[in-house]
Amino acid sequence: MISRFVTIVGLAVPLLAAQTLLAKDAPAKPPAAAEAPATAPGTPATKELTPGQTAARTRQKTCGSEWRALTDAQKAAQGPKWPQYWSKCNKRLKGGDKA
Repeated sequence: MISRFVTIVGLAVPLLAAQTLLAKDAPAKPPAAAEAPATAPGTPATKELTPGQTAARTRQKTCGSEWRALTDAQKAAQGPKWPQYWSKCNKRLKGGDKA
């Protein structure tokens, strides 16, 4: 048992020493080529959201603010977890049982 421990320590010490030496030699910044922009100049960085995506985000933010305003007792009555509340609220804001 002790011989295994001595063997493990004997193998680990050089690895730890090499790690500290390599960490000192590592460059602080990545090369300049890695910092190049991902998109070409003049193109938008993000895609435009569709009207449906915009409406879904608005509904989610509205339901989220309503959820945060509820007390624990009210949350239990509505559905104890966010997914259940979100489902009901989303249907209500959409205006029907469309899902």
